[in-house]
Amino acid sequence: MTVIAKTDQCTLLWRRVLAQVAHHIVQCAAHPARTVVLVPYAQLMPWAQRYWGMAHPDGFAPRFETTRNWARQLAAFVPQGDDLAGDVARDTLTARLLLDKAGLSAQRDVLATPLQEAAAQLAPAVAAVPPSQREAWGEQARALLPPADEGSALRFEAVVARIALEWVLASRHATDVLFEPGVARSVDALVLLPGFQPDALAQTLQAHWGDKAASLSLWNPSADSPAVGRGHVALHAAQDAEDEAQRAAACVLAHLAAGRIPVALAANDRALTRRIGAHLASAGVSVRDENGWTLSTTRAAARLMAALTACAWDATSDAVLDWLKHVPSVDTTLLARLERALRKAAMASWGHAAQHDWASVPEVAPAVAQVQTWRDSLRAARTLPEWLQALRALLVDTGQWTVLEEDAAGARVLSALRLQDGQEAELDGWGEGAGRRMTLAEFTRWANEVLEAARYVPMHTGDAPVVVLPMPQLLARPFAALVLPGCDEKRLQAAPEPPGEWTQAQREAWGLPTRASTEMAQRAAWQHALQTPAVDVLWRTGDEGGEPLLASPLVLALQLDGQAPFGVDSRTQRTVDAAPTERPQPQGHRLPVLRLSSTAYSDLRHCPYRFFALRQLGLQESDELAADVDKRDFGNWLHAVLQHFHEALLADPVQSPAERVARMDAASLAVTRQQGLGAGDFLPFAAGWPQVRDGYLRWLAQHEQTGAHFRQAELRTTQPLGSLELIGTLDRVDVVDAVNAVAAQGDASTLVIDYKTENDTVTRKRIQSGAEDTQLAFYAALLSHDTLRAAYVNVGERGETQMHEQEEVVHLRDLLVEGIQHDFERIAAGDPLPALGEGMVCEYCAARGLCRKDFWNE
Repeated sequence: MTVIAKTDQCTLLWRRVLAQVAHHIVQCAAHPARTVVLVPYAQLMPWAQRYWGMAHPDGFAPRFETTRNWARQLAAFVPQGDDLAGDVARDTLTARLLLDKAGLSAQRDVLATPLQEAAAQLAPAVAAVPPSQREAWGEQARALLPPADEGSALRFEAVVARIALEWVLASRHATDVLFEPGVARSVDALVLLPGFQPDALAQTLQAHWGDKAASLSLWNPSADSPAVGRGHVALHAAQDAEDEAQRAAACVLAHLAAGRIPVALAANDRALTRRIGAHLASAGVSVRDENGWTLSTTRAAARLMAALTACAWDATSDAVLDWLKHVPSVDTTLLARLERALRKAAMASWGHAAQHDWASVPEVAPAVAQVQTWRDSLRAARTLPEWLQALRALLVDTGQWTVLEEDAAGARVLSALRLQDGQEAELDGWGEGAGRRMTLAEFTRWANEVLEAARYVPMHTGDAPVVVLPMPQLLARPFAALVLPGCDEKRLQAAPEPPGEWTQAQREAWGLPTRASTEMAQRAAWQHALQTPAVDVLWRTGDEGGEPLLASPLVLALQLDGQAPFGVDSRTQRTVDAAPTERPQPQGHRLPVLRLSSTAYSDLRHCPYRFFALRQLGLQESDELAADVDKRDFGNWLHAVLQHFHEALLADPVQSPAERVARMDAASLAVTRQQGLGAGDFLPFAAGWPQVRDGYLRWLAQHEQTGAHFRQAELRTTQPLGSLELIGTLDRVDVVDAVNAVAAQGDASTLVIDYKTENDTVTRKRIQSGAEDTQLAFYAALLSHDTLRAAYVNVGERGETQMHEQEEVVHLRDLLVEGIQHDFERIAAGDPLPALGEGMVCEYCAARGLCRKDFWNE
């Protein structure tokens, strides 16, 4: 930032503090250049330097640093061996190694992350203890840890706490250099400017420096009381997240229009902040994000992780396709053909696709082979340096490397994972952890942990009128206005839970954050934020799941004061004229239909527009690759099982019920293997299979006693009808002897059977609907038998199989044929095909998004 907002309060604060700094320098007879002023966070360093220059334009200036930045300038910290490095990429490997040494290899994957997190929480407390006093401090700390008894319910938690403490105590820390005698001799005076949260290291440094050190407050607790120093505060209660994002963006735009620059946007909720940023970007407003976001949420990280996920031995076809869509070297046309082929074959597992014979689609075979070659390159276990080399080779070979390098977030991903040139040298000092052999699953987990822990902060050149930052970092920053979204009871708690599973006694003894300290820091940051000249406080009254939300207790207390009125919604109101869509009525005479199936004609009867979209235009939904097994899949499976069973029974008849049961079970196993159905996915239907099987066999025995005999299953047949050709596949065709057949006269009759797995009541209604149900009549039209019969066989899941015969099927067939000819003559004559939009047909119609039923002018 180069523009200092006209906020007298911030200027007065810095004048007061810097005057105290100058007074301390004089008291210590110190040279300003040999004076160090420690600020609570790095973004405050340039502001402190600027305000010092304004107050003291001539002469030397003290050094404004943070403790970490000061230590880094004094000596580069190079972790050795098993030191806690503060780098997740290295520390997560060390954590696994320590668990191995503790005999917890079986629990390594579960305990590694908690161990690394526990050590990171303890590190600031241990680093605040002078190195010469750590051994004694460690003895006292161990006494507060619970015993890790073998039979204890919290054994693993206790073990993790002990290993974390020993790990941190045995490690060197980057700030240890600040306790070196030479540093004290090189500094004449030390000034500490603490933030809202107590800093144990700063307090220790003050005691270590003695009279040469002074602690000055950047914020005055007494002055930060609700009645003093408050700017103009406006409250905004939004309905949901999107409403809150829009109102927050409108508040920012209103401040900019009023000349209140710069505007601070507090990042209480990262997802909400991203939404607000999107609205501001659409308005052409430049935003500087000082907080950034988790690196794993960037598109670049998703692309890299997609490659690792797709190379897993059990990768799904969806995962591989998702990766290939990010691979520049893959031809998009060929990829589209591969995806269509996979969806048509319903291959959810890529392993099945790799082993499949693609003779029917020969153009995709080379692509499948190339993908398999890429996947095989990441199959064998290897050490971390070898994994990084293999991953880099894969990214280069697929063309993803260049894409990542040219993207700012992509370059950050490559750097975080040590994939850039020259970074492999860092791994030499990582000890035994980097040399342990890892499987692809372990390497993928490591990469994910690294990206989850890293942050991406976009680079900005020049000044931006809006700055995104955490609320505590508003301290001593000259902002003209502040927008505070996310101030509900979930996202802005008055007393945030401190991190870690430590007890209250441990927190107090070791200087870790406590509930009381986090509450004090939160309230102080809140009161300081309200001192900004213009403040907008926003919260939502309902979450995405419909759960009602209250405002934060801090906001409720503000409302009780009565000094914070509700703000005006500054969004620009627009009047939009209603523009309903007319019901579509296309003509289909230019798209003649040559072949007609029962399902297609059913579409025409239910909704002519649906027939036009799906049958004449040929628009189809994409099948899901990894969809759960549903009742439709069970129906297809049952059709195949019955076909397999009856064809085997026709070739080798048996009458014994036990033998028929065995053959049905054999058919079910054969079809399950053939369709590649997993035992777990099919479990709900497999559990009820014995009832279905026994019920069907009982019905079959009764059916055969009427003189019916199975003749053919899945019969594909056609029948010419004028310019049309009727096509269909009959589930089953039986022959019924005339002697025993009901209502049959003369020769044996043909019985067409269609299996149904729906509720038996639905099947009964089909028969009762007469001409409204076209399926059996259509199947009858495919056969030119005078003594034709047709029936539905409802195979119930509860062991009840019943046959429902359509007695008037020949008459209905004649009506159907006449109706088909009449309907297609009208289509050929140019009659419209309107969208009917009636009944349950619309609820599951694939063309509903095209007909725009919900926007019709009615």
